[in-house]
Amino acid sequence: MPRRLTPFVSREYYHLFSRSSFRQPILVRRKDIVTFSNMLRYYIQVAPPARYSLYKLNPERHLLDERKLITVISYCHMPTHFHLCVRQEVDRGIHLFMRKLLNSYSHYYKIRYGTRGSLFESVFKAVHVETDEQLVHLTRYHHLNPVTAGIVKHPVDYPYSSYHTYINGPSDLVDTSVVLSHFRSSKEYERFVINQKDYQKKLDKIKHLLLA
Repeated sequence: MPRRLTPFVSREYYHLFSRSSFRQPILVRRKDIVTFSNMLRYYIQVAPPARYSLYKLNPERHLLDERKLITVISYCHMPTHFHLCVRQEVDRGIHLFMRKLLNSYSHYYKIRYGTRGSLFESVFKAVHVETDEQLVHLTRYHHLNPVTAGIVKHPVDYPYSSYHTYINGPSDLVDTSVVLSHFRSSKEYERFVINQKDYQKKLDKIKHLLLA
């Protein structure tokens, strides 16, 4: 993975984005998306006890590390790419996490489908999220991505984003507290997300964060 000129700073927020080579659909089948999601959850650990492929064979044998490389604020898995909003928790946390995630899923995908060559574009993209306002609007962008792409008509109909966690309650993967602290309730956040008129108006404020 090519070296970045600007290092990631711990306790800061970043929008991460990675696209498949030649925009091939690599996150379409449910089994593949679930596998990718499980890998994402697994490689958040500072020190995974084994490669994911070995861990899943006998999870009871391995003690998981409660320390995290990153904290996930929001995500959206699309057919040809994925978005993550994360907070780096330890030095080089984002770099280590993304390297393990992309390598692990590439290995899985090549074995499953017999493909060759790079599964993802050479380097993942990342932009620093500088303000709480940007953070809040970025999560809305993630949750509306499937709607904008014409895959579904409402974000609640798309199962592969963090929208359901924001609307229906907590999960052990996503930390919604920072974003939801700016709203009186999850219902208010839901109204904020689906307010298309306001969304289009505010898109200019975060266009430098969008990456895709």
